[in-house]
Amino acid sequence: MRTHHASRTRTGFCLLLMLFAQALAVPATAQAHGDTVKVVVTGQRDGHVTTEITWENDGDAVEETVAATVNATSPDGSRSLGPWPLVRAPGTRTGWTTAEVLAPGTWKVTVNVGFPALGHAEREVQVPVVDPSPPSPRPTPTTTAPATSAPAPTTTAPATSAPAPSRTDPADERGDRAVGWSLAGLAGIVLAGTAAGVLLRRARARRR
Repeated sequence: MRTHHASRTRTGFCLLLMLFAQALAVPATAQAHGDTVKVVVTGQRDGHVTTEITWENDGDAVEETVAATVNATSPDGSRSLGPWPLVRAPGTRTGWTTAEVLAPGTWKVTVNVGFPALGHAEREVQVPVVDPSPPSPRPTPTTTAPATSAPAPTTTAPATSAPAPSRTDPADERGDRAVGWSLAGLAGIVLAGTAAGVLLRRARARRR
């Protein structure tokens, strides 16, 4: 029991020492850099409020976590946004921004820092209207022309050439001529025989 009680006592004492050390660290930091921080509202990025926070006296970056609130009001006071906390901007030592986004329009932005030191800044910020990305062009449908059937092959009848004029063989012509002369000679013989017979009959008739 005594050992357990002693262990709890030591744990509590260590916690008190840690809290006391942190309490001493804050004034020491404030004495080194000053008791105020410089806050500059640099504008906005994609609707996120952007700021730069440094120590007022020496311009060093604030290594501690910054406790700050951001409020935004429209010029006519009809709209208000916040309070929003500041978070460290990635990739920078002095940049702080909001995770929330301002709506498009004109805003009066107020930043109040309470830790590790006091700081204040105001600025009018203009958030432009971002046009939505144009729709990607739709591919134009390509109309495929219907396949035209190949014309049926036209069978052209071969041109019949006019019969070439028959060429008579000279031998045939000579044969035809010989036949003609033979017939003519025969006819002459027949006529001569007939005439001779007639004359012979007349001569006999006279003799009687």
